Amino acid sequence: MSEHKSGFVSIIGRPNVGKSTFVNRVIGHKIAIMSDKPQTTRNKIQGVMTQEDAQIIFLDTPGIHKPKHKLGDYMMRVARNTLAEIDAIMFMVNISEDIGRGDEYIMEMLKHVNTPVFLVLNKIDLVHPDDLMPKIEQYQTYMDFTEIVPISALEGHNVDHFIEVLKSYLPEGPKYYPDDQISDHPEQFVVSELIREKILHLTSEEIPHSIGVNVDRMIKESESRVRIEATIFVERNSQKGIVIGKGGKKLKEVGKRARLDIEHLLGSKVYLELWVKVQKDWRNKVNFIRQMGYIEDQD
Repeated sequence: MSEHKSGFVSIIGRPNVGKSTFVNRVIGHKIAIMSDKPQTTRNKIQGVMTQEDAQIIFLDTPGIHKPKHKLGDYMMRVARNTLAEIDAIMFMVNISEDIGRGDEYIMEMLKHVNTPVFLVLNKIDLVHPDDLMPKIEQYQTYMDFTEIVPISALEGHNVDHFIEVLKSYLPEGPKYYPDDQISDHPEQFVVSELIREKILHLTSEEIPHSIGVNVDRMIKESESRVRIEATIFVERNSQKGIVIGKGGKKLKEVGKRARLDIEHLLGSKVYLELWVKVQKDWRNKVNFIRQMGYIEDQD
């Protein structure tokens, strides 16, 4: 019988390079928030991929950036700490963009780790095949990567091949999680992220980072129905109006879209009730951030 591989793999990269899209594709469930606005992943969302011969636990780290407030500090710390406790690092870049200062900053950081680093060139569906090689050569001038693999997380191109390459570098090990477990976050946290994702999709630029969602109650009312009550926190009254929308239209649409995703996640009918509250400057209030599930008690 062939050996069973298992390992923890960190996905690191600038905001908006497709890390969450990749996690959701390989896990087959929507567990990581996807948005075209940067900085939407705030926690180490672990996606657990279980196959016959391997189990890979993906840590989807917050995008590397310069922190501007306490929540930002926390996100950076999570990203850095994640690198110290894993078997492999996926450095994901958007191949359709030039190498930026953020990429250089990350590569400078990665030069000092002993863990295998895979350069994953995402969004190959957006570039001409002839442009691929010069891009790869550019990245190679910065550091020696263990492997370089071009993929399209959105289209699924070359993703299976990358998983096979990744598995060949992982140690032999047991299954850390049951076959049907896809995340180490409590369901409430995943539910709150799905609601937040819908708000990001439906609101304008001024909203994203000042949105927090807390699931207040999650009750199984019957075998086939779950009742969820959640509060959406914003930092200003003007934002409250934007999230609710004219005649409550925007909030209704958020609820409708979130409910469909949550029903898919939980496998049952969902009754979802949403409230919007103003909590001024919440991103700088450590206790409040902790209450929202973003900060673990230990440093």
